[in-house]
Amino acid sequence: MSQSRLPDATPSALAEGLALHARLEAFVTDAWGRLRGCIERDTGLNEGLDDAQVVGYELVFASAELHAMREMLGYAKTCADADAAELETTLALAFAADATVKIRSRIDRVRHAIGIDSARYCASFEDEALLAFCRRWLAPAHLAATGARVLAAGGCGRSLLPEDKQIIAASFARVAEEVVAPRAEKIHREDLTIPDEILREIADMGCFALSIPERFGGTAPDGGHDNLAMVVVTEELSRGSLAAAGSPLTRPEIMARALLAGGDREQQAKWLPGIAQGQPLCAIAVTEPDCGSDVAAVRLKATRTEGGWLLNGAKAWCTFAGKAGLVLILARTDPDGAAGHRGLSLFLLEKPSTDEHAFEYRQPGGGTLSGQAIPTLGYRGMHSFTLFFDNVFVPAGNLVGGPGAEGKGFYLTMAGFAGGRLQTAARACGLMRAAFDAAARYAQERKVFGKRLADYQLTLAKLALLGASLRACREMTYHVARLMDEGQGQMEASLVKLYACRAAEQLTREALQIHGGMGYSEETAVSRYFVDARVLSIFEGAEETLALKVVAREKLATVPGIA
Repeated sequence: MSQSRLPDATPSALAEGLALHARLEAFVTDAWGRLRGCIERDTGLNEGLDDAQVVGYELVFASAELHAMREMLGYAKTCADADAAELETTLALAFAADATVKIRSRIDRVRHAIGIDSARYCASFEDEALLAFCRRWLAPAHLAATGARVLAAGGCGRSLLPEDKQIIAASFARVAEEVVAPRAEKIHREDLTIPDEILREIADMGCFALSIPERFGGTAPDGGHDNLAMVVVTEELSRGSLAAAGSPLTRPEIMARALLAGGDREQQAKWLPGIAQGQPLCAIAVTEPDCGSDVAAVRLKATRTEGGWLLNGAKAWCTFAGKAGLVLILARTDPDGAAGHRGLSLFLLEKPSTDEHAFEYRQPGGGTLSGQAIPTLGYRGMHSFTLFFDNVFVPAGNLVGGPGAEGKGFYLTMAGFAGGRLQTAARACGLMRAAFDAAARYAQERKVFGKRLADYQLTLAKLALLGASLRACREMTYHVARLMDEGQGQMEASLVKLYACRAAEQLTREALQIHGGMGYSEETAVSRYFVDARVLSIFEGAEETLALKVVAREKLATVPGIA
């Protein structure tokens, strides 16, 4: 096979990538306008999206590819401006070409449904400049050379985080490597609850305080959040173990945001200082056996009684419910089902902590809360429980926000979930880093047919594209964290969550594949990375729900319809 000269990652090549991004973004924006026009012709915008789910889903992922492409190219431009080495730009351009191919494929699937004719489609995606760009940066020889450079550099690009965040990252990298990683396999294989040694360490490091303002004993600014710090910490801990270190931070994140958004002063003063210290640990009970991401369909009943409320019903997938001493519960206070999301309220329930996989808590007044851990493929350590509430009493003072907040539970829950979704993207990035590093090490150690895996073109090309994807997800996550620190980025948090979580599935799959048979064995950590990654696209908002009910709705609301 002939080898052409490898392309140079010059400033002009980067400018070409940025220009290509601008053209693709205009095309996808036009596609959103066409989808809106189609919906408005047939029904109303609010009702019609359910009849256009396939188109909406594909356009959401096309938009996610564009977002990642923009952040990757911006990262490379910053590196170039700082006189950095060529590797970052090379990775960015390969990623941009790969994203272009994926966007083209997604548009091609649905273009006829929204009236994009062949002439318009070909004018954009058969354009010679676009095709030449993709040929150049996705050439097999080029990808293999890029993969070799990634291995030689010991990673896929440098961090451009501010110095204070780099110091935080280094501190938590030590915790991940020295405290979490040595225990991670035992926790997974024996399905253990996270040991106190890990929980004490991350509590002492201030992990549970990251979402809580300084006036309540936390480390977040009193006037807002430090989402970037949360992302950096979560990413590093998830590199040690997704379930045993990266995920315990999510529940206090959601609970703290809900209390800050809607809790009264007494509730904030009572609960936030303890949460900041990890005393008590937290769980969130929203999902039910018959409703997952459809939060408005919650049916757990809360009925008034003397001094408070009685809870009756069931919850499912309540992660860490056994170990937690405080549970945030979304319940229906308006018995009229037609009230939908307007009939929901949030409650705080105190309970004893346990490491067991099943528990029963009997209240002095006769109420009973019982829980049973759900066996899962991966994500072991925290355990997700099915909970049964039988006349469980909650004092009136534990209705979040007090009497005036009755019926506002849905909105307070959503306030907490945006941060949780961003944090899940960071968890995906940490898991991807662990899997990528394992694959890179194994490829350099394992010999097949007389050569190292790392000496084969296909292995190197895989590592180049996987490394580019990992870097793009990290930069995209950091960007959304900065947006949220500025009070923006609610939709983008959902976008980066669904994109990074899907990328984690692909990367861990390929990391396992590079390991071959050993990857399928529980003797290697990469098997754990693979099964852990699969849950990411499901929890904290299922991929389909985020795509259609959050991202697509906002995209359609911000473009004019094209007839």
